Amino acid sequence: MTNNSIRQGTWLQHHWKWFVPTITVIVFLILFFSSGMNKVASDLSNAYSDTELYNDALEKVKANNAAIAVLGEIKPIDKLAILEGQVSYSENNTSVKSSIRIIGSKGKARLDIIANKVNAEWVYKTITVRVKQPKDKKQTIAIVSEN
Repeated sequence: MTNNSIRQGTWLQHHWKWFVPTITVIVFLILFFSSGMNKVASDLSNAYSDTELYNDALEKVKANNAAIAVLGEIKPIDKLAILEGQVSYSENNTSVKSSIRIIGSKGKARLDIIANKVNAEWVYKTITVRVKQPKDKKQTIAIVSEN
């Protein structure tokens, strides 16, 4: 006479297939929210959706003769450039400090922006272009600077 309905082993031995992934997800979420990464993710999503901030700044760069002389024709900013860059919103998303890559026909640079949103419009305090390549023309060009 055998009784197959009696299980041998602990509760964890029988339920580990769902218990381990559940604990892993919970630990990941705790680490994510306690590390401040949720702020970074939130800032990147805001920057990704706020194309006006970057497009207006890029138009100012395209109108600058010194930037055009070094970089040539500047390509439009793609979404990947924003995700690869750095962005920090503050003051209830009305102030931003950002740095993204821009590419021209003659070289590459970083576009640094400091701006405040006033009446639903971005007012630029600082726009600078840091030329990275070609290395012999490495420099910083001030497009807009706060006086």
